[in-house]
Amino acid sequence: MKLLLALIISISLYADKKQNMFNLYQNKKYEEVCQIGFDYFKQNKQDEEFVSLYAFSCLKSDYIDRLAVPTAVLKFSKEARANSAYFSVILMQKKLLYHALVDNYDLSEFSLPTTDYVLSRVFDLYAKLGKHEPRAFYLFSDPYDSKLTYKLYLSRDNRLDKIVIEEFYDTITINRHVYW
Repeated sequence: MKLLLALIISISLYADKKQNMFNLYQNKKYEEVCQIGFDYFKQNKQDEEFVSLYAFSCLKSDYIDRLAVPTAVLKFSKEARANSAYFSVILMQKKLLYHALVDNYDLSEFSLPTTDYVLSRVFDLYAKLGKHEPRAFYLFSDPYDSKLTYKLYLSRDNRLDKIVIEEFYDTITINRHVYW
């Protein structure tokens, strides 16, 4: 009887955790959802809805490096594989863009899939530059919205340089993304 009660309580807590994550996600509390997903990932890695919710939250809160593990476990349904491919493209673009900015690596020879995520847009625009002399920063106009501009640069640090993408609508900063 005690085992049954413990099982019911744990199932109830699990359902509450996932529902709580979903509610937070709907309220745009992406960083909180990403952290909860990170904390409870091990217990829920077989639940592809949980993993996808966790991964999308991490993506929306710019914790792109946390996409690596969800990318590996999302494989049992068509939707999960699509999500895995989406996350994998973004993670690869981040790594390649970092390599290009830090090491002056030429990205123009790559023909990669792309996404609607801001890093993908900036990656595509940067890759179109071809081989060039490194700059302190890059300004790109969004090809789909003439009022949207991206500023790309490296934030230098003693330990680790970081990619920064600032989004501007006209001249107003609307978002700032930092990736390491």
